[in-house]
Amino acid sequence: MTSQAADGPETAVASRRSKLTPEREQEFFDAVLEQIRECGYDSVTMEGVAATTRCSKSTLYRQWRTKPQFVAAALRARRSVRFAGIDTGTLAGDLREVARHAGEGHVLEGRLFQALGHAVVQDEELQAALRDALVEPEIEALRTMIDRGVARGEVPADHPALEFIPAQIFGVLRARPVLEGQDADETYIIKFIEAAVLPTLGLA
Repeated sequence: MTSQAADGPETAVASRRSKLTPEREQEFFDAVLEQIRECGYDSVTMEGVAATTRCSKSTLYRQWRTKPQFVAAALRARRSVRFAGIDTGTLAGDLREVARHAGEGHVLEGRLFQALGHAVVQDEELQAALRDALVEPEIEALRTMIDRGVARGEVPADHPALEFIPAQIFGVLRARPVLEGQDADETYIIKFIEAAVLPTLGLA
């Protein structure tokens, strides 16, 4: 019996997966997400990504058995928190900085959200990956800012609008392209924060 056989099938799979370098794996992830932005989720195929990255489709299928698994892995690999580390000393200042950061990075993420829209509704794994990668980290950062503002006495802990701040910010990012055909850029989001969020919290 070979050592691989003795270790069992999970070890054998891990051995095959380990042949990819992190840089090569990231190349695959970047390629599939870019194709989703450009063509939409339904138009992307494992074969197409293989052709773009100059690999065999069997290489991709060894790593990720299905397209949803592949895309979910790509989403989780790009997990980032644009709002992490923001601390201006006031909740109003923090929210203004959130607006700036959101506007700077939303164009690519907004396209990705839109391109994945229907597929995410249908596939729970994709939905969970999208939340893990692009939604929950940002919501957690926003909640940290809000908690600091409450601790400083800027806003009452029981203020009814506090729980809706993440929904407001994510909502305006998603809504403007649909309603006006334009991305929610930095200027637009700052105006939104100043006109709709801060007054509601009594911070204007």
